[in-house]
Amino acid sequence: MSRPAEPVSRQGRERGEAFPGRHLPAGTAAGAAPYDLDIRPENAGWAHSSLRVLTLPPGGTHTFPTGDSEWIVLPLSGGCTVATGGESFTLRGRAGVFSSTTDFAYVPRDTTATLTTAAGGRFALAGARCERRLPARYGPAEAVPVELRGAGTCSRQVHNFAAADAFTCDKLIAVEVLTPGGNWSSYPPHKHDEHHPGEESELEEIYYFEIADGPAGTPGLGYQRVSPSRDKGTDVLAEVRTGDAVLIPDGWHGPSIAAPGHAMYYLNVMAGPGAEREWLIRDHPDHAWIRGTWPGQPADPRLPLHEGRDGHEGHKGRDGRDGGAR
Repeated sequence: MSRPAEPVSRQGRERGEAFPGRHLPAGTAAGAAPYDLDIRPENAGWAHSSLRVLTLPPGGTHTFPTGDSEWIVLPLSGGCTVATGGESFTLRGRAGVFSSTTDFAYVPRDTTATLTTAAGGRFALAGARCERRLPARYGPAEAVPVELRGAGTCSRQVHNFAAADAFTCDKLIAVEVLTPGGNWSSYPPHKHDEHHPGEESELEEIYYFEIADGPAGTPGLGYQRVSPSRDKGTDVLAEVRTGDAVLIPDGWHGPSIAAPGHAMYYLNVMAGPGAEREWLIRDHPDHAWIRGTWPGQPADPRLPLHEGRDGHEGHKGRDGRDGGAR
């Protein structure tokens, strides 16, 4: 459970040098200012998915080119204005990832976007290389589907803000997951690293974590497992803390374990080469049986951790095979 990854130098990132491991402790994947996290296909060692996290001070501004990727600007804390292509979207944002859903902005490829924040904040830029140039759009917090998945100690809350069936993108799929302390998410372990029509889609995935502090600001922690689905495949057993990320190009991923007393948040960013934008998973055959124990069991009574934006609950569902393992 060590945290051995070393940061790739700025020069290495510019050369496209890959990260030395799949678990990226906070700070080891920082980019040029203001990026606290800068994951791109070039340094992830894959072809499609990106995630950047940036912190801006009060009155701060940041402009970035979108290049060959589509992006969603997602407030983690605070709000901002996103200007692109002659349009401007005001994001109210939120106090933090455990407080509510949030509004967001979609920015297309082949343009530039400028973030401006009056009060300061932290923002995620979730991206995917794409082919179509779709229009820039605003995503209201009130429209984000909020879903409860699993049962008992496998219960979790999913914000499907850019799920394949919730918001139109060309390639990008992104969701948020909140897991109460002591519970397991991403369970049963599942994978999506091969294309099997109607059964499994091929998607690279990034997990970005934030962990709730305990009393008196005690730092939180959790654990992430990825086990190989092929010879010499991805193999991770990591202690994760706020600001950490895990890269999953392949492998059975799960569980994501929240330590007792510390709720876990993670942002999932996915994209792949498939002609269809879809999230189809295959459960690990040794653990798929757990789904059969959920019917009739109540969800964790601590859920939902919040009621969405301004008391709006969104859609609540209970997953079966088609609900996935997030």
